[in-house]
Amino acid sequence: MKTFISKFLITFAVVFIVTAGITYLYNLIFHNANNIELETAFQLAIIFAVVLPVLNKIENKKKEIAK
Repeated sequence: MKTFISKFLITFAVVFIVTAGITYLYNLIFHNANNIELETAFQLAIIFAVVLPVLNKIENKKKEIAK
């Protein structure tokens, strides 16, 4: 459980920062707007922070069973 929480937090932080940066650059380049879409960044960060550690856990269990 401790590793899941740490992977969740790391994944959340990375996805949030990357998504916020990408939405900022997209709005700056294509719309000449100087804003960050925090809603989108937060939603994607939550989704990826839950899905990726769960998939990693499932993959590790499959490897343990295969041994």
